[in-house]
Amino acid sequence: MSLKTHQLLKNKKKNILELWMKNQLADEGLREDLISNDELRSQSEELITALVGNLSSENFTNFDADEWSPVIEILGGIAITRARQGFSPRETGNFVFSLKEAILEVLQQEITNDPTVLFQESLKVNRIMDSLSVVTFETFIKGREEVILRQTDEITEISTPVIRVWDGILALPIIGTLDSARTQIVMENLLQEIVETGSSIAILDISGVPAVDSLVAQHLIKTVSATRLMGAECIISGIRPEIAQTVVHLGIDLSNIITKATLASALAYSFKVMRLEVKKIGTISKF
Repeated sequence: MSLKTHQLLKNKKKNILELWMKNQLADEGLREDLISNDELRSQSEELITALVGNLSSENFTNFDADEWSPVIEILGGIAITRARQGFSPRETGNFVFSLKEAILEVLQQEITNDPTVLFQESLKVNRIMDSLSVVTFETFIKGREEVILRQTDEITEISTPVIRVWDGILALPIIGTLDSARTQIVMENLLQEIVETGSSIAILDISGVPAVDSLVAQHLIKTVSATRLMGAECIISGIRPEIAQTVVHLGIDLSNIITKATLASALAYSFKVMRLEVKKIGTISKF
């Protein structure tokens, strides 16, 4: 009966598409804010065309056959697109589940005289559609991971800005915990800015770092060493009393690094090193 079933699905493609669209549009969870009905129909038509177009007697029960590659590619593209648009895994999964319901409904309408055959063919359709559902979830998760990684990189870039506070003086306020990956980004951004601006002093402000342990301290020391290799002096500011106590208790040696309690103190020290003097010229008269 498989020979007839795969051909039946090809002949009934239009019926399946209409039932599928009806199922999707009737779903209370339909995200009309994320996808238009026209786009939904376009995605559905593309997938059903590839699905029935690649069905044959040889691959009807063999999902590993090469003929399934175009179907998997189209479905994967739809899943990734939906992941980026903000769909949930459940909403994306329902896209395939509603197609399975439409195909099974067509089988029930066409195979009416032999319940055993209907059961057997329905099982085969279920296996195919369940395999496609797994592909959907795997691809969706991969797409969401890519989004999360990209957002993480963007947040990391935003949270490590190198600021040119004065001619020859850079400041890099660090907010959050330092790990190996973030330290690498901090060093790259800082060293690149030193080269581009020709600055001779860099201030690392850690007032936004919640705690300093031995690992964070080692990351700071590496950054200071890299900065010095570029010919610039590095100052660490934002040393709060609790951080100072932690550093002492851990036995971390920062004696060869210039440290200041505040960013203002570090800036004042930098002015002194560069033989700069900032003076208050008095109040501005109002007219």
